[in-house]
Amino acid sequence: MWTSVRLLLLSALLTGKTVAERCPQICLCDGIKHQVMCLNKNLTKVPINIPQVTQRLDLRGNEIKVISAGTFLPIPYLTHMKLQRCKVESIEEGAFRGLGRLVYLNLASNNIAFIYQESLDGLSSLRQLILENNSIEEIKPGAFSQLGFLTFLNLARNSLVYLPDMVFQGLQLIKWIDLSHNSLNVLANEAFGGLSTLRKLSLDHNELQFLPNEALSRLSGTAQLDLGNNPITYIGEEAIEMASLKQLFLNNMALQEVSHRAFVKSPLLHTLDLHNNQLSVLQPQTEMAHLKKIDLTGNPVLCTCEMRPFKEWAAKARIHADVVCAGPAAVRGEHLESLRATDMKCRSHALGEELLPSLATVTREPEKDAVRCPQGCTCSPDSQHANCVRRNLQSIPKGFPSNTQLLDLRHNEFHSVPQDSFPGLRNLTSLHLQNCKIAKLQPGAFQDLKNLVYLYLSNNNIDSVDADVFKGPAQLAYLYLDHNGFNQISKSSFTLLPNLFALHLQHNSISQLTDNDLAGLEKLRWLYLTGNRITHMSPKALGHAKLLEKLHLDENHLQEVPTKSLRGLPTLSELKLSKNPIKHIGDGAFLPVARSLQHLYLDDMGLEQISSGAFTGLGPQIRSLYLEKNKVRSLPNLHSFTALEVISLSDVPFSCDCQLLPLRKWLDKLNLRVGATCGSPAEVRGQKVKLVTIFQSCPGWNTKKTKRTSSTKAKAKAGRSSSKKRQQQAGNIRVKKSRKSRSRKSKLLKMRFSINRGRKA
Repeated sequence: MWTSVRLLLLSALLTGKTVAERCPQICLCDGIKHQVMCLNKNLTKVPINIPQVTQRLDLRGNEIKVISAGTFLPIPYLTHMKLQRCKVESIEEGAFRGLGRLVYLNLASNNIAFIYQESLDGLSSLRQLILENNSIEEIKPGAFSQLGFLTFLNLARNSLVYLPDMVFQGLQLIKWIDLSHNSLNVLANEAFGGLSTLRKLSLDHNELQFLPNEALSRLSGTAQLDLGNNPITYIGEEAIEMASLKQLFLNNMALQEVSHRAFVKSPLLHTLDLHNNQLSVLQPQTEMAHLKKIDLTGNPVLCTCEMRPFKEWAAKARIHADVVCAGPAAVRGEHLESLRATDMKCRSHALGEELLPSLATVTREPEKDAVRCPQGCTCSPDSQHANCVRRNLQSIPKGFPSNTQLLDLRHNEFHSVPQDSFPGLRNLTSLHLQNCKIAKLQPGAFQDLKNLVYLYLSNNNIDSVDADVFKGPAQLAYLYLDHNGFNQISKSSFTLLPNLFALHLQHNSISQLTDNDLAGLEKLRWLYLTGNRITHMSPKALGHAKLLEKLHLDENHLQEVPTKSLRGLPTLSELKLSKNPIKHIGDGAFLPVARSLQHLYLDDMGLEQISSGAFTGLGPQIRSLYLEKNKVRSLPNLHSFTALEVISLSDVPFSCDCQLLPLRKWLDKLNLRVGATCGSPAEVRGQKVKLVTIFQSCPGWNTKKTKRTSSTKAKAKAGRSSSKKRQQQAGNIRVKKSRKSRSRKSKLLKMRFSINRGRKA
């Protein structure tokens, strides 16, 4: 028996020694949990000497740009792998082969642009795949064909514009697909074909201008659909045909009208979210037997006789309708349910008499137009889309149906866009000209496009734009000029775009911003200048964009916070300065936007010093603060940051001495992951600031605790003393009572003895 025990112990020791020897020197290996962590080690490839029995591998924060074929063959027992923030650009065919046990793969926050058919080969047991926050533009057919056990697919925050037919083919057990925060505006009719198990679909924060009825009708088992934050203005009859749909989110859109029969083909619908739209009236959805909740808050609802049928129907059907009246003035701010029907009147201006509420609904007749299409292109009269992608076109074709709303001309070779290139397309709302080798935009190129909202000119060779180029599309709201050749912004280039909402100029070669570069952009809300060469911004560079909410200046050459340029931006909520060579942040650097700023990115800048007054004015409204990958050794007081949801302090070499004690105490109160580690002294280097004991020797570490302890000890001592006295007193009393009792017993015995002697005599 002892021999077998010794053999087992020896085997365990040898196994442990083997695992220890195989552990990459730069990583941390846990032989008991079979876990290897190589976080933020600047690795350019996956280490080759990872223990074969490893089940969990964490490689976050490295620089593995290419995942090569056969990379993981030596570690076939992996079940969980994290590859976030590794700058991954491509996945070679067979990169994941051999990982038949992997159930969780996280590739979020990388630079992946394409998912090819062979990219995910070998992941036959995968349950969760996270591809959020990449640059994915296209998913090749069959990319997910081997992921038969996948239940959750996260594709949020990518650059998807189009979903082709059967793009998710093979996902036989999928429950939830998240496609939010992309640029989707075209979904093929069979995009969701074969997804009978899908229960939840997130399509919010995209650019859908109409409901993709045909595509959604394939989702017979989906119970929850989120379409919020898409620029859809109208929902007609029988718009959504989903037999199992129970929850529908249509919030934060541009809805002006919803048919009274919009959802009749989704009979199980019980929750309808319509908040923050432009609805002034909603007709009763009388055919919806299961509907229980409707949210209309944030709409300009007029509580007149036209809303009376809705109120009466909601009350009779016992539907919780959250409606706040925007007018008339007499009932503004009142809840619809609190009004009496007789209060909801409409009066004729001419006769002064009440108008009867009309239950008639407005229907839109589709524009009659002959089906015609340029040779080599595909035109869909139902969806009003035209597709000419990758047709080797040398010039922009003409002759599209006049009711076309979306025209996709990506990946051709036009080189220039001449004047009046899109005649007769007055209904066009979205135009795609990415990757067309365009170098010149002629004046009047888009002059007929009166209703154009989205213009995509990304990934071309454009280096300048004259104001006359945009003569015509006055409704343009989203302009994409990223990944071009701009060295500067020509003065007054955008003066003819008064309704521009978002301007994308990232990844050009712009070196400075001057006073009138943004002239005319009074309604601009989002400005993206990531990845340029900006070294200087004039104090009035942003003066024309007073409503700016997002400003991305990351990956530029700024050497200081452009404080003067931030003046006059009362609504700025997000500021990105990441990866600028800013070494020092002085007092009041963000004071001009202190009242509105919510998200501040100061990561990966090589920051060496932050002044004690750098964050003056900031605090209660800040929700996220990013400071990772800097060189500061301490931080100013952050106690005013009371609403933080995210704070990142990883890869900052904090000096863990008594001067850092206030930060340590503040971190102890946060219920957030911060990632702060010590850079010095040497004995605690790499340890978490929240866990090191070095602060316990600092003055003030546990003053209150000591006082409480002393007080408690004194009270306990006093209590023990008084208790002892009481015990002694009680003991003395018992002794006295015992003596008296023995004395009485003795007397009684003597008396009995004398009586007995007398009787005998």
